[in-house]
Formats: sequence, structure tokens, C-alpha cells
Amino acid sequence: MCGICGEIRFDNKPIDLAALAAINDQMAPRGPDGRGLFQQGALALGHRRLSIIDLSTHAAQPMVDNTLGLSVAFNGCIYNYQSLREELIGKGYQFFSHGDTEVVLKAFHAWGERCVERFHGMFAFAVAERDSGRLTLVRDRLGIKPLYLAEVPGGLRFASSLPALLAGGGIETDLDPVALHYYMHFHSVVPAPYTILRGVRKLPPASIRVIEADGRSREHCYWEPQFEAQTGDAERSEQDWQALVLESLRTAVDRRLVADVDVGVLLSGGLDSSLIVGLLAEQGQTGLNTFSVGFETVGSEVGDEFQYSDIIAKHYGTKHHKIQVDSNSRLLPNLPGCVRAMAEPMVSHDVIGFYLLSQEVAKHVKVVQSGQGADEVFGGYHWYPPMVGSADPLGDYARAFCDRDHAEFCQAVHPRFHDDDHSRDFIRMNFAKSGAEAPVDKALRIDQTIMLVDDPVKRVDNMTMAWGLEARVPFLDHELVELAARVPDGLKLADEGKGILKAIGRKVIPSEVIDRPKGYFPVPALKYLRGEVLEMVRGVVTSPRARERELFQPDYVDQLLAAPEEHITPLRGSKLWQVALLNLWLDEQGL
Repeated sequence: MCGICGEIRFDNKPIDLAALAAINDQMAPRGPDGRGLFQQGALALGHRRLSIIDLSTHAAQPMVDNTLGLSVAFNGCIYNYQSLREELIGKGYQFFSHGDTEVVLKAFHAWGERCVERFHGMFAFAVAERDSGRLTLVRDRLGIKPLYLAEVPGGLRFASSLPALLAGGGIETDLDPVALHYYMHFHSVVPAPYTILRGVRKLPPASIRVIEADGRSREHCYWEPQFEAQTGDAERSEQDWQALVLESLRTAVDRRLVADVDVGVLLSGGLDSSLIVGLLAEQGQTGLNTFSVGFETVGSEVGDEFQYSDIIAKHYGTKHHKIQVDSNSRLLPNLPGCVRAMAEPMVSHDVIGFYLLSQEVAKHVKVVQSGQGADEVFGGYHWYPPMVGSADPLGDYARAFCDRDHAEFCQAVHPRFHDDDHSRDFIRMNFAKSGAEAPVDKALRIDQTIMLVDDPVKRVDNMTMAWGLEARVPFLDHELVELAARVPDGLKLADEGKGILKAIGRKVIPSEVIDRPKGYFPVPALKYLRGEVLEMVRGVVTSPRARERELFQPDYVDQLLAAPEEHITPLRGSKLWQVALLNLWLDEQGL
């Protein structure tokens, strides 16, 4: 787990190594264990290292193989790198390190860009070819690892975070009007290639972009889940499906133990993270470090789920760490740092929870497994059941998920941002694609390939990497995701959602954490804005800088300030916090 960056030039002018060094330095939290820059002609790569596999200097990056004429900057982890290494040795390749980075480099030489089809893992990497001057950029199937791009005069830069690219200068920083519509309408999810800034784009998940020395480029998607039955699926019983999913999940959890350091678990006390702990214990893991975070109760909104995480910790004898956060003493002082760590503004309340949890976790371990993705993959959200047999899939999905309609968007933002209903058009286009014919499968697909990538997964990556912590997500093992897409919807949606996971869970973990109301990662202080938190928000949205930006209509902001607890989105978010966060993020980026 690391940070990568680089530049390719098409105009015969020298690369600005000082700018590239500034980009690399900005990513220091992602890789506190080492750094490097490498230039060859019109190509340069940079890297920040978090040492997880092969802790020696032999695995330092950017990694260069002069014999093959290749160099690579790699972020992530290839869980099956050892078997690939053996296969490559059988082909005659010789290795000078023992980690997965060199496997990526040799695999690229052996199989070209299609090497990614052999990788099990999370990754974003750049391969530079010495002789052709070609640059290949790759992102993993579920977009777990980020990759941002910015065109600069005469060239292209890339980095693992948007703020890192800003550190290099020379980028257009006006807000992108299409992205603003997504941010305000599509629950702050801004799908690739857009970002909130006009001058920065991001490589979509499961994509390969090949850039030639003269600037010509091509890009294609190499993977997408297919919600279609395979031969024999129709004959499978419920027990058959449970056995298949359990075995696939066991494999996914086991794969994510690959490390030369200890691996812990972020334990919320819910089904997903508890199941990970149970499967690790089943595989003989003892003395496991587990971590939970909680906030104070606001009104009737309980701010922690310690009673459930305690059950799992006690049952399996884990070394459990509970972090209790007081909003005034810890949340408010840490909000600026949390917002600075966001590659893009993310409105979900639990971002600050993951930020503070990761700060504590990083004191104990370098790697954790996390339960993100189970709801999107196995049908755990409340908007899936109404989609079954829906005569209006677009409308039913939007009513449950989207924060506001287009009319309210126009009421909220400055007239210069008024344009088409981009978010609804995007959902309509996605739902119309082949490969997911049932309405509920259309919702599951857009959530897995779009929402998941630019909300929960990005949230976990940004907040853990802010403290040099690697998070691994077994529910997003691509083979498990492919299998889940074939599981009949009735089995996924049974038992008020995630029925098949709950059935599996009853075979593995204590039932008390399964047979209870569905919880979430609560941060009530950012949903019900009161006291010092409300005053902080008021200061942000009424500041001279916010007024100068003219992003939001003053009447709309005043309406939210007059009754903040009355303006809650369908997904239980504060509309006032959403307005404040964008201004706060721009403030923290110096924009």
C-alpha cells in the first residue's frame, strides 16, 4: 500500500522534477517508509512506500528492470503474487526481490497489459517502457486503489490523490458543473472520469489506459460483474449457494492475510466485520487485534455499537481496542485534518469515524481487514427490496438514494451551474446497459461499480492511508463479487437483506450480532447539527470566502441554517453538512 505519481511529456520539454517531488511529498502519509523518483527520457515515476511485503530495500520503488526495459510504480497488493512468481520463474524470469511489485513488472513483460486478468488483489500501477516511451496506467476491478489524472501543457500527470496533483501546480481548479450535480444529487458520488475540479480526472475502475510517446492514447474496461445465471445455477439449492458463498468468502479472507506484518480487523459489531473475525479464528488466527469506534448519543441516536463488538471480541478472545470520541474535544479539532485527507469531498458522516479510528489502529498494526462492500454485493440496503419487479426502476432507485431532485439542485446552486439533470441521466444510462436485466440487479450493479467505488471504498482508502494504514476488503474479492451476482435475488434479499450472509453467519459467529436491527457507522453530531458543531458549520457557510465563491444561493443556505434538522436526505444525511463540507474541502485545499 503506497502512493504513486508520475508524468509523461509529449513536447520534448523537460519534466518538472521539482513539481513531481512536491506531488510525491504530499503523499507522505500514504507511504511513510520510503520514497523514490525515477526519470527516463520523457517519462518519470514517483513512489511513497508503506512496507507490507518484502520489507527490504530490494522492493523499493519505482522499481526498474534494465534487462526488460521496464519500470513500475505500484500501489496495492497482489494476493496471489507467490503463485504467479513461481509461474514466471518457470518461464525463465529471475527475481531480485521477494515482493509483489516485481511480480507485477515481470508479469507485464510476460503477458502485456492482460496480466491484470491474472491478478487477485487491489492495485493501481504505472508501467513505463524504456524503448517505446509508452506509459500504461491500470486500476483494479472494484476501484479499491485510486488513480487521478491531470493534463498539463505538453503532458499528463497522475497520482494516487487529487490534493497531491494540486501540489504540483498548473491545474485548472474551477468546479466542474457536472461533478457538482453528482455531488449534490447522487449522494456526493462523483463517477469516473469526473472529479469535483475541471482540471482533474480519474481512471475508472477495471480500466487500462495506454499512452503513447506522442500523446495518443486508448482506454478500455477489462472487467464487469455479470448478473446472469451460468449453466447449472438453476439446479442449485439454497444450501448449495450457501456452501459456495462460504467457501469463496473463506478464500477471500485467507488471501488477505498475505503480509510480512500483523493483520488486524476493523470490528463494527455488525454481521460483516464479525464474520471476518469468525473466519480468521476458524483458520487458526489467535491474539487478533480488533478495533471499534463510537461517538456520544445525540437525542435518540445512539453513537456506538460497542455492545455487539464486545460480544465478538469476548467470544474469540481478541485484543480489542475501543475508541470513544467526544464530538467537542476530538471530532471538531480533527475535522480539518480529516477533510484535508479527502481526495474528493465525501459527505458521509462516518468519514471522521474512520479517520479517528485509523489514527488509533495505526499505533498497533499496519494492515487491517474491513467489512466494506457486503451490503452492495449481497443486497443489504433498504432500497433493494422495492426494486424487485419495479415498473419504474429509475424512479424507485432515485427516490430512495438521491439526496435531492433537479429542481432543488437549481434552487441550491448559483445559476451558472444550472444545466441538464446529469445525475438522473447517468442512472438512466447505467440502468439501460445489458448484463443486469432485473430492476434489483440494475441497482446492485450501479452500487457495486459506481457508488461503492466513490463512497465507501474511497472513504476507507483515504482515511486509513492518512495514517499509513492498509485496509483490505475481502467482500470485494472479485471472484466473490462474480459469484454473488449469480446468487438468486431472493436469497440475497431474504431476512431483511443479506439473507444468504446471515445464514452463513449463523454457522460461524454468535447469533446475537446477526438477529438484531441493522446498524451503521453512526456519527450523530454530523447528522443532527447542534451546539459547537452547528456553530462551526454556520461559520463555514457564511464566511467571506464562501460568499466570494458564489457556489450556493444565499436563500437556500439560510433555509438550511434556520432548521438544519428538518433538512435530511433519504439516506439520513444532513443537507447543511453537505453544503458546508464542500466549502470546507475547498478551504483546506487552498481553493
